[in-house]
Amino acid sequence: MFYNGYHFFGMHLIWWFIWIMFMVWVFATPYYVPFQQQKNNSALDLLKQRFAAGEITKDEYLERKQILDKE
Repeated sequence: MFYNGYHFFGMHLIWWFIWIMFMVWVFATPYYVPFQQQKNNSALDLLKQRFAAGEITKDEYLERKQILDKE
């Protein structure tokens, strides 16, 4: 029933598996870091943000979007 006096039917191996899966989950799961800037903002994304913030008018937005769509 016991293996070397302390392992019970392979429970030691199962616990190692559980810990490894937990560590993979903790370190491999993508997560959001507060105040982290996104590095790959496209010009269209920046234009949408400016329009949403009210920095540019609808006419300016449509004109600039049309220019960006050509490229």
